[in-house]
Amino acid sequence: MRPATLIDSEHLTLITRRLCYQLIENHDDFSNTAILGLQPRGVAYARRIQKTLQEILPGQEILLGNLDITFHRDDFRRRDIPLAPNQTEVNFLIEGKKVILVDDVLYTGRTIRAGMDAMLSFGRPAAVELLVLIDRRFQRQLPIEPTYIGRSVDSYDNQRVEVKLDAEGEGKVLLYTTPNNNE
Repeated sequence: MRPATLIDSEHLTLITRRLCYQLIENHDDFSNTAILGLQPRGVAYARRIQKTLQEILPGQEILLGNLDITFHRDDFRRRDIPLAPNQTEVNFLIEGKKVILVDDVLYTGRTIRAGMDAMLSFGRPAAVELLVLIDRRFQRQLPIEPTYIGRSVDSYDNQRVEVKLDAEGEGKVLLYTTPNNNE
């Protein structure tokens, strides 16, 4: 079965700009704010957010870091194939800053919980907000809700949401459905 396109490239640009304007409303000049993209897929979207913010606020420094959560996952030792860690790049202290965690898709909440654990290695933030491109509502296993949502998607367990972003700024969001065995 072919995947359904939830968001095309043009719509993705509009959503990203809307999210950036919401961030500006709440964080003004970003002097006390840092953005942390969760590895692996949240980093690409965090870079896109930072780039768009810098287009809207020219000359403004927007702190951006990449946060690896591999060793903070609750399923780290339960997998047959060991997870390969990604690179963490946080070249600033987050102590007392407002931190915006960025991920592509919020599903069960476990990745975000691991991200918060990993983030605390770099200091104690004044506040933590969550920005996600896709919120798969009604699938949460942990009480985690995003502050900023690109789009909410009601989906089944046999569906998978995939965010595809490329270096040129193009991207799309696809919904894959695996046939049920009962059919």
